[in-house]
This record gives sequence, structure tokens and C-alpha cells, in this order.
Amino acid sequence: MAKVVVIGVAGDTRLWMADLDAGTVTEIPAPTQGPLATANDLRNNNSGAVVHKGVNLAVLAASSGSVSGGFMDG
Repeated sequence: MAKVVVIGVAGDTRLWMADLDAGTVTEIPAPTQGPLATANDLRNNNSGAVVHKGVNLAVLAASSGSVSGGFMDG
């Protein structure tokens, strides 16, 4: 089974699909209908909504160096 994660970063309206098995990250078009469109609308309406399903850790880091050094940005 493929492991695919859809990622949206605060302050950026774009969505990204990370295929963990293939080791790729690709920008995807904004969905116009369905549950992903609803979740995307929630995150983009400045309500502070955070949507997650099946992910138990996600952290935005300033650089790959800070991740490999074990640091979490505040």
C-alpha cells in the first residue's frame, strides 16, 4: 500500500502530495469538491483550523539542517 500525505503549509495556499514510498513531493491542484476541498477551505479561511487524519507528527522546520540536528523550530 502506498503511503501518500497531502501537505499544506500555513501562509501558503498551495497543496503538496508527498509519496513516501516513491520519495517524491509534487504540487497538486486545489481540490474543488469533496472532503479534501472542505479541509483545504477550512485551513485557508484564517480560522486557525488544523486538519489531520492518520498523521501523528508534522512539524514545519526552517531547514533540513535543523531537522537532521534534531531541533524543532519554535
